[in-house]
Amino acid sequence: MIGKLRGKVDAIGESHLIVDVNGVGYEVQASARLLRTLKMGDEVSLTIDTHVREDAIRLFGFASEVERSWFRTLQGVQGVGSKVALGVLGVLAPQDIANAVALGQWQAVEQAPGVGRKLAQRITAELKDKAPGLPVMVPGSGGEPSASAPIMGNAAAEAISALSNLGYQPAQASAAVSAAMKELGTDAETAALIRGGLKELAR
Repeated sequence: MIGKLRGKVDAIGESHLIVDVNGVGYEVQASARLLRTLKMGDEVSLTIDTHVREDAIRLFGFASEVERSWFRTLQGVQGVGSKVALGVLGVLAPQDIANAVALGQWQAVEQAPGVGRKLAQRITAELKDKAPGLPVMVPGSGGEPSASAPIMGNAAAEAISALSNLGYQPAQASAAVSAAMKELGTDAETAALIRGGLKELAR
């Protein structure tokens, strides 16, 4: 199984790219969000999820391990295949998906191609208990999960919601609350996390 590829971008298609690794071109399916960040000749290092079928071997590429984790987790929901999972990752960053699931914001998931209201509601409902087990993104992590990042709980979700209601972007609010949790501890109450989050956002 291929778990990682490092090479040069040789071609970019609507839903895939070709990665040239020492003269061998690998066709890798990728999200629209990832493809928009690439250009011909770029050096890339992609985390790969390999799907083997009787008639084909398909490679799915991601900028980080946390993206691949979400790709796999999303496919655990009935009605979500690889195409829909990539579609969700194409419109939402991993942290935004985590926020949407934690806060039940199915409308954000509904923006993905091929996802209707019922499927978006099913995704946020079914993954609510699974999402806290996935890595939490923190500022400056470069897209990689941080070993010291706290796990989001109910108090954190409420604090993120409160900051979002104040006009901050969900990703900003989540990063601020995550930083506050590292300082205050995972047992911190909602009010304390809101104050800590506002302090982080003011820096």
